[in-house]
Amino acid sequence: MTVRTDWTRPEIAALFDLPFDELVYQAATVHRAHHAAGQIQLCTLLSIKTGGCPEDCGYCSQSVYAKTGLEATKLMDVQAVLQKAAQAADNGSHRFCMGAAWRNPKDRDMPAIVEIVKGVRQMGMETCMTLGMLSPEQADMLAEAGLDYYNHNIDTSPERYNEIITTRTMADRLDTLAEVRRAGINVCSGGIVGMGETRADRVGFIHTLATLPAHPESVPVNALVPVKGTVLGDMLADTPLAKIDDIEFVRVVAAARITMPMSMVRLSAGRESMSEATQALCFMAGANSIFTGDKLLTAANAGDDKDAALLAKLGLVPMEAEEPLRACKALEAAD
Repeated sequence: MTVRTDWTRPEIAALFDLPFDELVYQAATVHRAHHAAGQIQLCTLLSIKTGGCPEDCGYCSQSVYAKTGLEATKLMDVQAVLQKAAQAADNGSHRFCMGAAWRNPKDRDMPAIVEIVKGVRQMGMETCMTLGMLSPEQADMLAEAGLDYYNHNIDTSPERYNEIITTRTMADRLDTLAEVRRAGINVCSGGIVGMGETRADRVGFIHTLATLPAHPESVPVNALVPVKGTVLGDMLADTPLAKIDDIEFVRVVAAARITMPMSMVRLSAGRESMSEATQALCFMAGANSIFTGDKLLTAANAGDDKDAALLAKLGLVPMEAEEPLRACKALEAAD
């Protein structure tokens, strides 16, 4: 199958409008053409620096504008992070993702960040970091350290972006993604649905990612977890908009899989409130990665035991560590 970066919004909207069974069938067909059926990559996400972020993202409890009572912390000690990574590896994770609540990292923090990346890679795990916007020099340092992926979500459609965040622009986000790509690091970029957006916004969100010069190798799809004290949490917590319709969420996953066939589509935040049936439909529609453990940064998550039971019930198995990197190499060959 040809990997396209010239998708139009009407084409993506037409995918969303397909009968549900046809959409899932097409997504499953694309998925099986590019990925091992029945395999799910297990990932662990750790907040290595929590709270105090100067950005005003309306969904985030770590923003200084949020009134959640979350206490800001300093960057974790390198050895403490590596210990958490070792525990994640022992629990079966092959990918270790680390997030710091910064607008952008300070140069003084980079030596510790580099040491963390090198230490986690020595354990044989994939590494991913999300630290905010990066300078070219910082991107090069992360690449030299061997960082596998850099996460920088676009969050929503370009049209809705400034309704969710005002302290940076969509262009700022895309500039950082371009720096990550230039430095030779795999791109991880997705967004959040269920923030009161329209289907047209969901189409715009997928379109923005699917028309980048190269698709993100990793596309996390999050369902909003409304946190009281955040702008969106207070606005949506007690309304029907607080939880996106399950079928519509699966449609987003399927559209991401069809338009970005080589990417890892990650079923991310919000999964703890999804039924087993909804998660199973997401896997059928092409999601092939989940975050395990009891917490995602500051939000609750399903937990290792619950995830293991679900995968066993569905007959799914953890992905071998090298499988995602094979996909990236295949994408490079296709280009």
